[in-house]
Amino acid sequence: MSSIKQFQVTFDCAEPERVARFWCEVLGYVVPPPPAGFATWDDFNSSKAPEDQGSWFACSDPSGVGPRLYFQRVPEGKVAKNRLHLCVRVGTGLVGEERLATLEAECARLVALDAVRVRLLRADGVNESCIVMQDIEGNEFCLD
Repeated sequence: MSSIKQFQVTFDCAEPERVARFWCEVLGYVVPPPPAGFATWDDFNSSKAPEDQGSWFACSDPSGVGPRLYFQRVPEGKVAKNRLHLCVRVGTGLVGEERLATLEAECARLVALDAVRVRLLRADGVNESCIVMQDIEGNEFCLD
C-alpha cells in the first residue's frame, strides 16, 4: 500500500500577494510569518532585487489539514480556461433550498471581495447545486 502524500497547490498569477490574500478570505487560510530575520513581508521583499520583489506569496490552513497554497508571478496573463479548478465546499451535507441559500450567502460574501459570479448550476437529480465563480484574476472555481 502506498503512503498518502502532502501536496501544495500552485497558482500562476500576475499579483501573488493580492491573489493569496483573496484566497485566505475564501478559505479561512492565513499568511505565514515572514522568513527568519525579517519583521514583515514588506521588509523581506525590500531585501530582494527589484525584479524579484513580490514574485511569490503563500498561505496555509491554520489547522494544518489543508494543502499550502503557493502563488507565483508569471509574465503571461490568463488566456484560456484554467486547468485546475477548486471546489470550495460550503454546502456539504445540505440539499435543496437550504443548500442553495448557503451557496448564495457565500457567493455574496465573495462578490464583495471582488470575485465574479459566473452561473448557478441547479441540482439535476445526480449532482447538487453549485455556483461557478471567478477569483480576482479570472480563475474559475465553484462553491459546492
